[in-house]
Amino acid sequence: MPIKTTTLTDHAARISRVVGHLSERLDRTPSLEELAGVAAFSPCHFHRVYRAMMGETPAETLTRLRLSRAAAALLRTGHPMGRIAREAGYGSVAAFTRAFREAHGLPPGAYRQRAGIGAVQEHDMTDVTFTDLPAMHLATLAHRGAYTEIGGAFERLAAWAGGQGLIGPETKFYGLYWDDPHTVPAEQLRSRAALTVPAGTPLGEGVEALSLPPLRCARLRFQGPYSELEGAYDRLYGEWLPASGEEPADQPALEHYLNDCRSLPPAEWLTDILLPLKPR
Repeated sequence: MPIKTTTLTDHAARISRVVGHLSERLDRTPSLEELAGVAAFSPCHFHRVYRAMMGETPAETLTRLRLSRAAAALLRTGHPMGRIAREAGYGSVAAFTRAFREAHGLPPGAYRQRAGIGAVQEHDMTDVTFTDLPAMHLATLAHRGAYTEIGGAFERLAAWAGGQGLIGPETKFYGLYWDDPHTVPAEQLRSRAALTVPAGTPLGEGVEALSLPPLRCARLRFQGPYSELEGAYDRLYGEWLPASGEEPADQPALEHYLNDCRSLPPAEWLTDILLPLKPR
């Protein structure tokens, strides 16, 4: 492997460690020295390397992950706004409201009152279609815990894959979800962040290969923040599936992320929820 490629791969692995460090400690704001130490870079150069590889600063990564967690808390808990603001790293509700409005397009109180901004209608399952997925080779990172916190695994996976030159126009990002969050304790939920790679691609630390067979799936397209996807699952499983005459296959549910969550506001994020079905 050429020296330049080896160096890029090494830098990607070190930045991936930093993303994991941030995502596992959302309640803290680590110092420059701490993050540079995790990456084994000089503090003088760490920020430049991180921004060059991630397209944003560590503070911006931390803010995105915290606001995503805050959106989930607004929908899934009755916590007062002051607590959610503090957990998102803001010293006042006013500051949190400004940041949340900028990210989501409306203030957190309205977001909670409207139960989100997603585009799947409560009683409309007519948009469920059938699709055939080809066999796929995936590079994956395991996540154990609340599904709404899998973002850190995706950040780490993207940092690693970017350093390997594996992300291009044909790359597809998927989430794989094995458990029902309504019945399995949050700390036991099993999921994987994944992206498509050629078979035989060398994998980095913690990255595991997973091959999926061809799958026939029910597909429901959802527009809106990832924190709101669970309601669409409930309607897919509770309304569409019993009336469909179909049987789920012994494969995890998948989410196919269709656009870039970094460059678009959450109201424009598109996700295909994919329910694998038994062959007819």
